[in-house]
Amino acid sequence: MEGLTNISVVRDIMERHGFTFSKSLGQNFLINPSVCPKIAEMGNAREGFGIIEIGTGVGVLTHELAKRADKVAAVEIDTRLMPVLEETLADHDNIRIINADVLKTDLAAVIMENFSGLECAVCANLPYYITSPVIMYILESRLPIKSVTVMVQKEAAVRLCAEPGTRECGAVSFAVRYYSTPKILFNVSRGSFMPAPNVDSCVIRLDILDKPPVSVKNESFYFRLVRSAFTQRRKTLANSVSATLGIPKDIVISAIEGAGLSPTVRPEAMTLEKMAAVADLLEEQQP
Repeated sequence: MEGLTNISVVRDIMERHGFTFSKSLGQNFLINPSVCPKIAEMGNAREGFGIIEIGTGVGVLTHELAKRADKVAAVEIDTRLMPVLEETLADHDNIRIINADVLKTDLAAVIMENFSGLECAVCANLPYYITSPVIMYILESRLPIKSVTVMVQKEAAVRLCAEPGTRECGAVSFAVRYYSTPKILFNVSRGSFMPAPNVDSCVIRLDILDKPPVSVKNESFYFRLVRSAFTQRRKTLANSVSATLGIPKDIVISAIEGAGLSPTVRPEAMTLEKMAAVADLLEEQQP
């Protein structure tokens, strides 16, 4: 169905189906006609690909993905949207709508069941309140995908794509770069949505790496260290890690110095390689 970015068309569909926006689900539907085609084209929606979409809205992005990719599997939590999508996506026979919570969905099984013989990518206009949980769920699941292209709040985009060793970097930045190469693609103004949110958005793409850029002895401990480092980021790395992980400060400092760093180094000065070195030295000393 065309015209899904036309406010009058969307309002008519919503009224006929008795649909109203849910604040708790962070629903803001796109009404800028130029955005979804760009997301689809820059997000690997093309011949030979199957696309997992997360959150359909009325199907604006789903429609653009289905026009370009071989298949689309769209995960949508809101049961009220099912009859809406039956109407708006009726022109396509390559879409499967999965009415479920993505964080409780076995995405590896979705790929296996729907995309046999195809490459795979993820595209989504994510509600702001679940941006990081969804992205981390996808990355940590180590799915056989080429990329994750998502629209997120602008502030979140900066944080997700931040280079380690910069002020904007945080624990999620380390995690994103452990699994992927992130890139900000383009900005989307708040006026591109109905209802309009209070902030602007960005579309980012995470190109999935074949293997992490650093090697660590204990991946679980590495991420515990990363999270603890940025829990109290204004403190030195030694103070923050000692306080949050309960490791004696002298042991933490010994590991930091063993990695060739100053004992007063701060989390924002760390890189993936430096953090990996400290993690390996500390992990050796764990009981």
